[in-house]
Amino acid sequence: MTGAGADAVSGPSGEETVARLPRISGFAQWPPRGSAKDEGKALRERVPREAHRTLEADAARPDAVDAVAESNAGRIPGLTPIRVGRMAATPFAFLRGSAGLMAYDLARTPVTGVGAQICGDAHAANFGLYGDARGGLVIDLNDFDETAHGPWEWDLKRLATSLVLAGREAGADEDTCRAAARDTVGAYRRTMRLLARLPALDAWNAIADEELVSHTDAHDLLGTLERVAEKARANTSGRFAAKSTERTPEGGRRFVDAPPVLRRVPDAEAAAVAGSLESYLTTLSEDRLPLLARHAVHDVAFRVVGTGSVGTRSYVVLLLDHRGEPLVLQVKEARPSALLPHLPEAGFPVAAVEHEGRRVVLGQKRMQVVSDSLLGWTTVDGRPFQVRQFRNRKGSVDPAALAADQLDDYGRMTGALLARAHSHSADPRVIAGYCGKNEELDEAVAAFSVAYADLTEADHARLLAAVRSGRIAAEAGV
Repeated sequence: MTGAGADAVSGPSGEETVARLPRISGFAQWPPRGSAKDEGKALRERVPREAHRTLEADAARPDAVDAVAESNAGRIPGLTPIRVGRMAATPFAFLRGSAGLMAYDLARTPVTGVGAQICGDAHAANFGLYGDARGGLVIDLNDFDETAHGPWEWDLKRLATSLVLAGREAGADEDTCRAAARDTVGAYRRTMRLLARLPALDAWNAIADEELVSHTDAHDLLGTLERVAEKARANTSGRFAAKSTERTPEGGRRFVDAPPVLRRVPDAEAAAVAGSLESYLTTLSEDRLPLLARHAVHDVAFRVVGTGSVGTRSYVVLLLDHRGEPLVLQVKEARPSALLPHLPEAGFPVAAVEHEGRRVVLGQKRMQVVSDSLLGWTTVDGRPFQVRQFRNRKGSVDPAALAADQLDDYGRMTGALLARAHSHSADPRVIAGYCGKNEELDEAVAAFSVAYADLTEADHARLLAAVRSGRIAAEAGV
């Protein structure tokens, strides 16, 4: 082949070849424009890393008890006392149920303006083990009710704060709690730098679970992780069904009431939930459909879940295959993210949401390396829901029960996982450029976390006083 065409195809840099092709929407430009790392470094001029220790009092800040009451709006009234009771248990539990209040506070702190798909509720108890499609165990973020496009710093500060509160609850001293917060940020920063140096495809799947302990120097946590993994392997639909269902005269199974956590529902309500699974199937990859086609729907029950989620509508659906083996799906109401009113204050305009269940599912898939293969969404009586497997080998570490020498290990591990999750939607080179090599950001966020933990303890004390005075109803121990 001769002539100009040959030269265009075989140019030394490949730029001539690219020039022959049309610009394709959704792909990067070539050659790259500027340095992403330098772009991140430049952000330090506008938002110094030291600025992240800032937590200033806001005279217009909502009263903590009013914020809890407002977050109960739209929930099932008979269940909100259970939610309040769970939040009143400890300051860490209060933090778990007050993502919206913390988002209000975070919206008044410095942000770099670099957006990512964020969890929105990245506290230390929202990481855990779950089963992949082949029965192996994966460890990652595992709760995405509040997910949105927003400032990556918000997730990091919420995670670090939760480590301080969990450590205090476990009886660790203040130096240990602060060190755990600092190490959480350090692991996030170092992991982001690692991802920034890798080819894009390698970075996308980097830090396999079997490498996580070594990467984060979390060897003191090994025994705890092994115990959690052992329990997770037994935490299956089959085990749940064996405990929560009974045989019917026709040879099937049905749920057994176990109030207030599990209760059977009227026929019309059960039919509406079961009928919604038809539209759920349209949200799945087509290769999943033959699997579900081998199961029949047998029963539906209402089940109370979580701390922040208590009072939302949440159902379990019992399916059985031809051998009578169970598969349990959770159909959980998807409410608007608690971050939604506060993102514009931080410079992140909010786009219209097509379906809240879709928002949760797509956010989860954007952040996790491996997601539930049966993850989808549906609508029941006009309300949006997400659908996922229930008890698919799930297990979690209770951060408030960790020994002092394990707290920083857990912080480093979750910090690394958070960096990996953010890097799927934000350029790790930009965030790594901003975070840098030294510990300036680590120290700043640790200082913020201690201050915010103090604020959360004060909020929790106000909630306790409101419960004692009868201002807000709470049901403890449920």
